[in-house]
Amino acid sequence: MNLRDLRYLIALADLRHFGRAAAACHVSQPTLSTQIRKLEDELGTALVERAPRQVMLTPAGTDIVERARRVIAEVEQMRETARRTTDPEAGSVRLGLFPTLAPYLLPHVVPDIRARFPRLELLLVEEKTEVLLGMLRAGRLDAAVLALPLHEDWLEVDFLFEEPFVLALPASHPLAGHRQLKLAELSDQHLLLLEDGHCLRDQALEVCTLAGAGEKEGFRATSLETLRQMVAAGVGITLLPMLAVKPPVPISDNIQLLPFRNPPPTRRLAMVWRRSSAMTPFLRKLAALLRELPAELLTFSAPTTTSPVRTAVAIEKKIRGKKSDEASAPLK
Repeated sequence: MNLRDLRYLIALADLRHFGRAAAACHVSQPTLSTQIRKLEDELGTALVERAPRQVMLTPAGTDIVERARRVIAEVEQMRETARRTTDPEAGSVRLGLFPTLAPYLLPHVVPDIRARFPRLELLLVEEKTEVLLGMLRAGRLDAAVLALPLHEDWLEVDFLFEEPFVLALPASHPLAGHRQLKLAELSDQHLLLLEDGHCLRDQALEVCTLAGAGEKEGFRATSLETLRQMVAAGVGITLLPMLAVKPPVPISDNIQLLPFRNPPPTRRLAMVWRRSSAMTPFLRKLAALLRELPAELLTFSAPTTTSPVRTAVAIEKKIRGKKSDEASAPLK
């Protein structure tokens, strides 16, 4: 038994097709099939059910694939440990983020990560929370930024920040005249929400429960941008995370944003990784960098007479100016 054969088996389990698995492993299909047969002979049991149109794992195959994933993950950890012994801030980091956070957080933090760790190869993965947890457990990710709470005792959790929600509504909506909103004022409202599987849906449902609000029936969005467009079209109202309404996200003239009175509803974000990871010291440094978001990104900017586009540009310049000042300040 060798690592190469275990990689072949994992590829076959993921793709459920001998041809595609062989292509992913850069070998011919007969080569991959032969090696899987040899692995079955060595273990003395069938790992794969070979049907004419599909490939399925046997119960033993399912168990061995999971063990193989852990073996490969541990080998990668050994290699990463060896690389970081000579240069702790070099090598690669596979970081996962969920879809309602990644497009809005990454523009603000990736430039800082590249500046702070110039030799680091940052590999980003965007998936739903449950998929990211599975990839972390299997060793296919080094860390992830997820929403709390999490109930996984194998995870190291480093809290980052709380992100408030704002209410997005059409300009014609009865609540559009407010400057701020009490949570209780949503009690007779029905909000547009995401489909199942998005952690933002669960967070929004919690807010609805606290406010006595409900979900708009007959529609569930597949993305945050779909929700935004539905609001702009006058279909309904929704909750948006604060980062999703900050530059460089374009502002729509057809959407009004309302902050909530203190304390606003929020989501709590953390960077997590396996407790057994050899990368823990470096990952703590990375988490500390992610935690250093400018305060402007997590607070609501009051409406002004300035056009939305100019307001967005002004906020972005202010944030960039602050970072530039900090970078040029003398060390004490």
